[in-house]
Amino acid sequence: MGNHFKSGLLLVVMTGLFLFLGFILGGQSGMFIALIFAGVMNVGSYWYSHKIVLKMYKAQPLEQSQAPGLFDTVARLARQADLPMPRVYLIPEDAPNAFATGRNPEHAVVAVTRGLMNLMDQDELEGVIAHELGHIKNRDILISTIVATLAGAIMWIATMARFSAFFGGSDDDEGGLGFVGVMVVSILAPVAAMIVQMAVSRSREYLADATAAQITGNPGGLASALSKLGSYSSGARTDANPSTAHMFIVNPLSGRKMMHLFSTHPPIEERVARLTGTRSGTVPPSGGMPGSCGSGGKQTMEEQGKSFWDNMS
Repeated sequence: MGNHFKSGLLLVVMTGLFLFLGFILGGQSGMFIALIFAGVMNVGSYWYSHKIVLKMYKAQPLEQSQAPGLFDTVARLARQADLPMPRVYLIPEDAPNAFATGRNPEHAVVAVTRGLMNLMDQDELEGVIAHELGHIKNRDILISTIVATLAGAIMWIATMARFSAFFGGSDDDEGGLGFVGVMVVSILAPVAAMIVQMAVSRSREYLADATAAQITGNPGGLASALSKLGSYSSGARTDANPSTAHMFIVNPLSGRKMMHLFSTHPPIEERVARLTGTRSGTVPPSGGMPGSCGSGGKQTMEEQGKSFWDNMS
């Protein structure tokens, strides 16, 4: 029930951003058009957002004959997680990464990059696949995919708003904000969308890691995979859309220094520390579960935000 509430809340927030952008772009008439557009987007994001994301990365469906080892791994881990067998897609990208998408476990997809298949050993691959199955099991995939679709649309509309400002858009008589207002809000709206992405992703990665450890019974496999992914991405530049960055197991934009300001993922060092039971930075001494507190019973700002999101129902 909690995730249904969260999905609804996200739709309300994103719809509000749509309406606000419509208002600054075209006043009251622009807001009305934005309302119609938002309604279409909300319906479309539920039914088709996973297809949009897969097409965005040119992901191709795999048959068992094409990758029998990968299929056997996914099928075995899905049984251990008590989940239906998801469809398997390959992303033709050399950077190692993976994500899960779909509106529910019955229509779920696990997508892995070509680079991931080349980089990981069997234990590490199992850890990555189990992490994505953890997102499916925890019902994160619909929320993440909706946010990806709507965040991308908000960024596109904000760009259109800036163009409109230069060519005489935003009718002040109808309530538009004028040139300065359009420019300011068209910059702030994508930032707001990125903050929503951060709230969604950071709060769920620790839980998906813990679920993966339960599925495989081998937290060290995922910890090793995350360490490899962190080493690779620290200097890499991945051709990824910022609106979908939160969907991947590690931030595909981490090679871009400015993106650290809006990282959609918690630090890899902390995730590894929780899996291995070691201490690193602000990782709680218990080493383990989301929402735990550090010494002295105080929570960091990130922990407080994560606990707020996880406890909404």
